Amino acid sequence: MVEASIDAIEPIMRKNKKIAQRNFNKVMKAFHDNGVAESDFTGTTGYGYDDTGRDKLEEIYRSVFRSEDAIVRSQIISGTHAISLVLLALLEKGDELIYISGAPYDTLDKVIGRSTDDIGSLTEKGVNYRVIDLVDDQFDVSQIMATITSNTKMIAIQRSRGYSMRKSLTIDEIQMMIEKIKAKHPDIIIFVDNCYGEFVETREPIEVGADVIAGSLIKNPGGGLARMGGYIAGRRDLVTRISYRLTVPGIGKEMGASLNALQDMYQGFFMAPHVVMESLNGAVLTSHLLSKVGLKTDPVPDAKRTDLIQSVSFNTEEEMVTFTQMIQKASPVNSQFLPVPSDIPGYENPVIMAAGTFIQGASLELSADGPIRRPYTVFVQGGLVFEHVVYALTTALGEMVEKKMITL
Repeated sequence: MVEASIDAIEPIMRKNKKIAQRNFNKVMKAFHDNGVAESDFTGTTGYGYDDTGRDKLEEIYRSVFRSEDAIVRSQIISGTHAISLVLLALLEKGDELIYISGAPYDTLDKVIGRSTDDIGSLTEKGVNYRVIDLVDDQFDVSQIMATITSNTKMIAIQRSRGYSMRKSLTIDEIQMMIEKIKAKHPDIIIFVDNCYGEFVETREPIEVGADVIAGSLIKNPGGGLARMGGYIAGRRDLVTRISYRLTVPGIGKEMGASLNALQDMYQGFFMAPHVVMESLNGAVLTSHLLSKVGLKTDPVPDAKRTDLIQSVSFNTEEEMVTFTQMIQKASPVNSQFLPVPSDIPGYENPVIMAAGTFIQGASLELSADGPIRRPYTVFVQGGLVFEHVVYALTTALGEMVEKKMITL
């Protein structure tokens, strides 16, 4: 069955390889234009003044993402941290933030704040927050335009679905919405959470009008090698203000020691277009194979993709838990441990997570997780090599057949 699915998706995989080649060409041009040398991997300690390797890496990100400036730092601890830096740096009391792609990740609940008791949140700062849901997986254009007021400072778009059943948003869809907003409200800041989306398409959000984007280095742009970190790219004035939030006013990007992290960050970014393609093809295989055994998968195999997330919905909690546990069993690290649902800070429901990864929490490596709630959906992402996805799916399906959860 696996071999038949691989044969069936071969045309899709060839198309993804062409996307990877175009993105790789951009990365290589940036490396050559900036004259990357072995000495750039040395790094700095202490304050991190005059860290030429760090500064050159940020110039490479700036070039590839077509932005005016960029921050790429190990001191950004996660994608949520990168997003919160953007929100907390650019929004002040009386400003309004509108998320137009529905409610964002659960991990941002405390950043936005449900009440003034949430210390350090946007709500405590006096920022007004509104959410506009998608309608039939599309931007609700009329509602968005009607909701914008003179106090609207920022409009945020989450490119990936996160833990929701809505589809992820393509670059074309994001471009259409940005153009409509900017035509009437050119001063509004458009922020795109780019997590899971880098290098999946041949264009990034800055190229279609976004003012600022953010993401994590243990997702796509780290290429499976970066051990930590995040990035922010966009307009120079916005990136400067955000850098003051990351460090201190007046210092910004000038400080921040890179220690021994630079070589992994450089090589990871070099590898990223290829590894993203491997992961993307793994997601297509997951969708094709599991739909053949009667499970609901989204996106469907031949859908246009804009991120790495592949959702699989099971009939029961037991099926969901079994599949996730088998992904862990098929992992290269910690395969001897069995994940179980548990409460995790930032999430409303118990979550089960399979992540036997070389880098803790790295979702470019093969992982599967989801909150224990109907419709019992697991979100599968990553896979540094396609062969690992094949191995994991074979392991998971074998266990489910043995438990009579599915029949072949």
